[in-house]
Formats: sequence, structure tokens, C-alpha cells
Amino acid sequence: MQRLDRSMLMLAAVLLAAAPALAANAPGVIDTEIRIGQTMPYSGPASAYGAIGRSELGYFAMINEQGGVNGRKITLESLDDGYSPPKTFEQTRRLVEEDQVAAIVSSLGTPTGVVVHKYLNDHKVPQLFQASGATFWADPQHFPWTIGWQPNYQTEGAIYARYLLEHDPKARIAVLYQNDDAGRDYVKGFKDGLGPDAAKKMIVAVASYEVTDATLDSQIVSLQASGATVLFNNSTPKFAAQAIRKTYDIGWRPLHFLMSVANSVSAVMAPAGLEKGQGIITAQYLKDPNDPQWANDPAMKDWLAFMKKYDPQGDLGDIFNVYGYSVAQTMVQVLKQCGNDLSRENIMKQAASLDMPLPMLLPGIRVHTGATDYSPITRMRLARFEGKRWVPFGKVIGE
Repeated sequence: MQRLDRSMLMLAAVLLAAAPALAANAPGVIDTEIRIGQTMPYSGPASAYGAIGRSELGYFAMINEQGGVNGRKITLESLDDGYSPPKTFEQTRRLVEEDQVAAIVSSLGTPTGVVVHKYLNDHKVPQLFQASGATFWADPQHFPWTIGWQPNYQTEGAIYARYLLEHDPKARIAVLYQNDDAGRDYVKGFKDGLGPDAAKKMIVAVASYEVTDATLDSQIVSLQASGATVLFNNSTPKFAAQAIRKTYDIGWRPLHFLMSVANSVSAVMAPAGLEKGQGIITAQYLKDPNDPQWANDPAMKDWLAFMKKYDPQGDLGDIFNVYGYSVAQTMVQVLKQCGNDLSRENIMKQAASLDMPLPMLLPGIRVHTGATDYSPITRMRLARFEGKRWVPFGKVIGE
């Protein structure tokens, strides 16, 4: 009997030694909880984006009420950085080193994401679904611990350029951009889409602004004076509203392109004055809650029910709330795919192993990632502002 017991023990030891060892769970992961973190501009010049963090907090609260993911509740620590890179670095270090989060998820911004980019990769902390379309987040060769989510700014800029070349090849273009990496990404994509010869001939004026500026009235007046017939408006919500208002108030009526990062009806178009934004063109990839075509859509009904229960102070006309809801859904899928291996290595691996629809993405658009593909969403559709809403037109464009 003793010999049998010893034989069984020896066999068990051999089998255990031969089994592949799972990496240890990430910091912040225990049997009942997964702790993740982010920074958000709940204050400062980009505070309109705070809606994203609040909707994500609400979504994870809903998932926790339903039992969590694989038996674990999700705790999101969402800290205010005021859209200030030094504050972002301070808050991110706190999340990683003191609060011991498993991953940084959906932090907002390009300059704020860049400042912690190398730090998070050096420490092998997943920087997942950065809320920015900068091309920095799609470089797995050099930054394997960082992945984006939304369409990148260069792709979007090129979409507007192609539209212009087809519909107004003799346009005189004025470019307004935020003086940071995000702004330069948009401008590069737009110029690349035009091509070097057309860009040199068609762009007649360029003006930038700083996020610390009080207004950009002088930039708009200067751009109008160039005689431009097109305005490429690459600005964040506060400044986008100012640009729309000032352009209208001085009697300038260019063909106006507004980037997707600022196309919220509630946060931008309404503050600018709905009548002042008529005819502006943008690009979309999410279902707009202001669009009546989705009134009977089951996904829209689910989103509205979610908002009323888990984010009751959120604006039902704000696309940023749809954005946060959809990113949170993506993160839940990553955690589901992780199963019981919640090491940082596997969290990152699963974030780069997605192929899924999301209910609030426009038809024909889905989330897809791979080991060498860190661009989850690559397609968009143009829309024109009419009345109180964006009206989509044309086909879904992109890869």
C-alpha cells in the first residue's frame, strides 16, 4: 500500500513538472477582484472627455452586479489628471506602484499617453485602449505593452483629404490644429491623403493653438483672411465649439471638416450653437444616440437602459458616453478571454487577440487585433450636421 502511494506521488510530481507553468497573476488580481486604473481629464481644458471615464465606471458597476468576470469583480480606479502630462505621470505612477493595478485602461489623451508610454512599457504594464487615435499606440515592435482602440488620426485625416480631392479639387484649405502630437498626426494624415503636390498647392494657411489658450479667435480671423474655402478643424471639444462659433459669427462659410474627437452634439455642437454648425462634415464609427435611425435598434435601447441606471447624470446625447460604454465592453471581453490566467503577459496577449463586433459600432465596423496589429478599429463613415444631428452619407471607408 505504501509502495502504491509512493508511486502515485511520484507520478503526480512528474505530471506537474511536465505541465506548462502559468505566469503569476498580475498585481491587483485576487480571487475576488481585478483592479485596473486610468487617468481622465475630469477637470481642465479637455473636461468634456470626462464622460468617457464616468460611463466606463458605470459599465463595470453593471458587470459587477451581474457577478463580474469569471467570478471576479472589476475595480476601476479613475483619477483626474486635468489633461496635464506631468499630473498624468504622477497619477499613473501612483496607480502602478502604490495601488498595484493590473493594467492601465482607456486613459484619455495623446500628450498624456505619450508621457507614460515608455514608463509603462519599461515596467511591462499593459497600456490598453488608450483613448486617443495617435499612431503611437500601434507599434507592437517597439512598444509591445501599448495598444489603441479608436481609428487613428492619420487614417481619419486621409479620409477627409480623399473626399476633397473627389468633390472640390480646387479648394483653398485652411488648417487649424492643436499643437501637440495628436494635432500633428491629423495634419500628417490629411497631407498624405492629398499627396505632396496637392497639399502644397491647396493648403493656403495653417494655424495652431495651445491647450492653455483662452480662445482661438485670432487664429480663425487669420485663417479667414487667407481666402480659404475649406477649414480643416482639428481641435478638442472646448476649442472646437469656439472655432465653430467664431467662424459663423464673422461671416465665414467654408466647407468645414470637424474631427471625430470633437463631434459630440452635446459637448460641442450645442454649446457652439446648433444653427452655426450646419453643413459641417465629420467621420463616425459609433452609433450616434441623436440619430433617429437607431431609435428601435436593440443595442441603442440597451445603451439607454444602461445609462438611466448606471450613469444617470450622463447626457443621453453625448457620443462620449457611447465611446466609454464600448471600450468597457472591449475590456470585459479581454478579461473573459484571459480565463484564470490573469498575468500581465496574458492580459496583453488577449488584448491583441480580438475579433468581435460591438453593438454600438456602426454596421460594417468591428474590433480586430493581432500580434502585429494593434489598431482595433480602422473603418469610419462620413456624416454631415443637419438640424440637430449628424446625418451619415456614403459608404463605410477604411481597411
